[in-house]
Amino acid sequence: MMKPPVISYLSQFLYEYQKGVRLLFLLTMTPHEAMAVQKRLEKESIDYFLQKVSLTKVNVFFGRDSCVNTIRHIVTCPLSDLTPEQDFILGSLLGYDRVQQCERYIKQVSGKVASASHYP
Repeated sequence: MMKPPVISYLSQFLYEYQKGVRLLFLLTMTPHEAMAVQKRLEKESIDYFLQKVSLTKVNVFFGRDSCVNTIRHIVTCPLSDLTPEQDFILGSLLGYDRVQQCERYIKQVSGKVASASHYP
């Protein structure tokens, strides 16, 4: 029987976590897979936060306690509804390229300013 892809990613992410390569991770999966991941994270004493996306999808954030606690305060809505600032913090904590995060932020902020300027 083949392992679901999320389990393969989890193993790689746990390796990176243990080596200190990254501090925070995000996996999107089914609720059933999330239960297995949750069990594994608890066994490894790794902090995590579950965000229900839909009936069939769950986001699992996990990593260093302070990073996960920050996510608990920032991710209070669907990821697509985050403010540009929240999106920037999330991307930075997840270890995304900083320059790309800055460019994404400027694009998001510029888009909001530009669209707002169309209204009297």
